[in-house]
Amino acid sequence: MYDTVNLLLPFTEVGDTSLIEEIPCYLTDVGEHNYSRDTIITGYLNGLKVIVSQTQVKVKDGSLCKYFLGDNFQMMRRADTQQAIEKMSDELHLPMARARITRLDVAVNLIMQYPIAIYLNHLGVMRYKTRYVEPNGLSYIAKLERLLFYDKVREQRAKGEFVPEMYRGRNLLRYEQRVLQRVPNVLKQQAVTGASLYDEQFYTFLLKRLLTNYQSIMKVNDIQLNTKTMKTVSELKRMAVLELIEKFGGEVAFLNQIAEAQQRGEITAKQAHDLRKEIKKACTAGGEIVVKSDAIAELDKKLSEAVRYYR
Repeated sequence: MYDTVNLLLPFTEVGDTSLIEEIPCYLTDVGEHNYSRDTIITGYLNGLKVIVSQTQVKVKDGSLCKYFLGDNFQMMRRADTQQAIEKMSDELHLPMARARITRLDVAVNLIMQYPIAIYLNHLGVMRYKTRYVEPNGLSYIAKLERLLFYDKVREQRAKGEFVPEMYRGRNLLRYEQRVLQRVPNVLKQQAVTGASLYDEQFYTFLLKRLLTNYQSIMKVNDIQLNTKTMKTVSELKRMAVLELIEKFGGEVAFLNQIAEAQQRGEITAKQAHDLRKEIKKACTAGGEIVVKSDAIAELDKKLSEAVRYYR
């Protein structure tokens, strides 16, 4: 479940150990950087970058899953996470269970039936986050947090990295939840430490949050225009709205055009709100015109199953 995890251990948690004299002995590719007020030593611990000063040790810019399991196609269970923190503590000779978590990435890999782009096309807007279409995926961005959906196999190949045989030729959807800063504030926790990562209550909380965030994304339904369903004036108006949405490239594209029109001052905030409301009403109402996408039904099911499994 965990991928990138940044940890910070202050000297106050270490005791009499001289960080800058002892810790570099356990690292590879060690380099020293001298500044006016401090000396910083950097090195690596099996792919994890380690930064050491007189006052603290930082472990960052690496995947905890790769560090412990060898790649991040596999998924870390709670027991794996505890063993990973214990291994890091043994190798650094430091109590990393006490380290503060300063970045936390949680992810799942899902083998899907269709090409990944089909699922991304059915993920719409999300409240309080900005939707961005990326070259290899889709992201929802807020100030301190990001949600990402992308083709994991394609991403690995683009980086020139190894793809395990069992995933070659498969449609592997990666869903990540990244908390980039102020982890306790974002997660509404008093503190988040290395030990928190394998605490059962916290671990379950993160899995539920992963699912809840996904469920907060507006799903783009399949539109099936069928004149046989036009039995009332309201149904006729609804079909006209759907035809217009299709003409402008779909629900998300149409909503983006409304947002741009509001930003240019062509419509008021009230008018933009009313238009969005009518679009969502047309796209989410039941009946034979709008049906739930098979792709989204599959994604709903597989993500729910994955969350239950990794508990």
